[in-house]
Amino acid sequence: MQNLMLRLDGWLRRRRTLVLTLWGVLVVVAAPLAAHQSDHLSGGGYTIPGSGSQKVLTSVAHSFPGEQGATLGAVVVPAQGASATDMRAALVRLAREIHGAPHASLPPATHGYAEEAILAAGAHQRTLVLPLRLNVTEEGATNVAGELRKRLDLNGREGSPVSLHLVGQSALWAGLQDLSKKDLASAEAHGFPIVALILIVVFGSLLAATLPLALGVVSVMITGAIIYLLSLTMEMSVFVTNMASMIGIGVAVDYSLFVLARYRQEVRAGSPPEQARATALATSGVAVIFSGATVVTALAGLFLVHATAIRSMALGAIVVVSVSVLAAATLLPSIISLLGHRAYSTGRVFTRISDLMSRWRTALRVEGNADPAHPRAGFWERWTARVTRRPALTVAIAATVMLALAAPALRLHTEDGALHQFPKGNETLRGFDAAAKATGAGASEPLEAVAPVSEAAKVRHTLAADSEILSVASPILSRDRSEVLIRAAPRHEGESPQVQRAVTRIRAHLPVGAQLGGIGPYLSDYRAGVMGSMWKVALFVMSVTFLVLMLLLRSIVLPLKAVLMNLLSVGAAYGVLVMVFGTIETLIPPLVLAVVFGLSMDYEVFLLSRIRERYAATGDTPTAVAQGLASSASTITSAALIMVCVFSVFALTGVPSIKELGLGCAIAIAIDATIVRLVLVPAAMELFGKWNWWLPSGIARVLPDTSIESLGQPSVAMAAD
Repeated sequence: MQNLMLRLDGWLRRRRTLVLTLWGVLVVVAAPLAAHQSDHLSGGGYTIPGSGSQKVLTSVAHSFPGEQGATLGAVVVPAQGASATDMRAALVRLAREIHGAPHASLPPATHGYAEEAILAAGAHQRTLVLPLRLNVTEEGATNVAGELRKRLDLNGREGSPVSLHLVGQSALWAGLQDLSKKDLASAEAHGFPIVALILIVVFGSLLAATLPLALGVVSVMITGAIIYLLSLTMEMSVFVTNMASMIGIGVAVDYSLFVLARYRQEVRAGSPPEQARATALATSGVAVIFSGATVVTALAGLFLVHATAIRSMALGAIVVVSVSVLAAATLLPSIISLLGHRAYSTGRVFTRISDLMSRWRTALRVEGNADPAHPRAGFWERWTARVTRRPALTVAIAATVMLALAAPALRLHTEDGALHQFPKGNETLRGFDAAAKATGAGASEPLEAVAPVSEAAKVRHTLAADSEILSVASPILSRDRSEVLIRAAPRHEGESPQVQRAVTRIRAHLPVGAQLGGIGPYLSDYRAGVMGSMWKVALFVMSVTFLVLMLLLRSIVLPLKAVLMNLLSVGAAYGVLVMVFGTIETLIPPLVLAVVFGLSMDYEVFLLSRIRERYAATGDTPTAVAQGLASSASTITSAALIMVCVFSVFALTGVPSIKELGLGCAIAIAIDATIVRLVLVPAAMELFGKWNWWLPSGIARVLPDTSIESLGQPSVAMAAD
């Protein structure tokens, strides 16, 4: 692998102009597509194949012509003092915009009672709720609702005597799409400056700090374009853009930071710039490729969950990680070559600050060191000595802290739905509140039962007997007259806990052959499907982590410890989420698990590979740990700080789902980079001693030797010539 990277460095040096041109063309082509990446995203994708709710959706679509599966309604809300003329003008505008929108229309009966209804509503300031007819599925209805939102200008129209809103699940997801787009813009506007500030402090140079940041922008932009193209051919969740941007900013910057930091380190050690760049690619560049491949593989574990929404979010993250790895391995070295000495030079201000700090540290060492012949050890060597002095006690204390943070996760409960994602006062939320007061909270989200004709009476009785059901409609015969469709209006909105509990009760008493659908059962099946797949995701991710680390580190013990420590980090993140939010979205546990296991590999690979290199040179575990930690801790800490800041920005600006994902990942990465990497890893390695490197002889003969940090300088020099 290292020889391959050395050859890549030589090719990049000879084809620098071509590489920069290709990336420039990609950015120019991607920019307009990325600007529209949210246009075709869907609020659906939560259907679980084979579930009862999915069977009802299929049955309604094929056996009950004219009974649309998607629900969408318009709400006309007069303000205090609105006249019949105002109401009439609002309805005319509504009818005009709906007529121009594809796949939607007002029922013919609306025009028949419109005049009388308008006069009455205008006189008494009453809300009108008008059901719309759609000829698309629930998933496709989100695009219809999004088009109507634009036509009716629901995001910007305020202060009218009569306000217009849309209701129904498709309206919720269309509104959430607009909200997510605003949150994404806000997060990126706050995230990039914070990352830039950290990089300036790390490198001491504005130009050097710009490089990882620029690669982050490029990676996220190209990924946005790919998301747009994918959304034209497959269903993609409205959250995929936030997921890709959140992961992309952190990963792209971190990977570039690792390569650039190693390059600058080699130059400061006396290597010529060409040789330093080759070394950086053949060491940290290889580590980036291995880390990126592991992150991608861990995220691929989410495809074990049979929910398109989660799979599409995983796909968005996989794309952005892949683009980030490609940029760090090809674009960054080409830019470094183009910039020359400016890529490793320190700015004048930071040079002066560095000189002052060096003098200050030297003075402190001289003052605190009685024997000048034996200079005082560096900070990380002293830190390692402290945490390894009593390794068993250190491990016990650190593990206790993490277990205490994880304890609330034993009470983890999940909830789902779009309605609670909106902040108070949001236009979409006002429309739903107005409709609920006018027609009842559950009127637009009925439960739907499909059953054989012979069981119609029993199904109706089961529905009517439940305390949550407000009314039960007459049965509708299927096309072949073998089945019936029975709708029941609940007292609460379909996403509510009351309806979720009612679904469980009703299903327990339905006759054989009957299936229950609608929003409530749909979310109940989704929750059961995702949480039921968690063990498969966890097993897959842990197995991948173990195997990759065993390959890289040639050890059984170190990968096993890494898996256990990652589980502690994930558990602590779950615990903090429960403490902060109480209940969390169902998609959060598998996403946090896959993301944290994947991203923690970055720090695991860079730290343990350095430690392994020093162990191979010294044969002494304490020395190897101290020297390995000293050579990588500052870079790992900086990279983790960037990642935590990026996740935290999304935790502060996003809708609840994104807030939970951002906070969970920020907590897990912060714990992983501090308690795990700086305390548990050195203490545990001291505790196990030479057992850290134990590998059965049979496995040792099969595994290749894959040291990714040690590299013979003659081979690098030859490649650089």
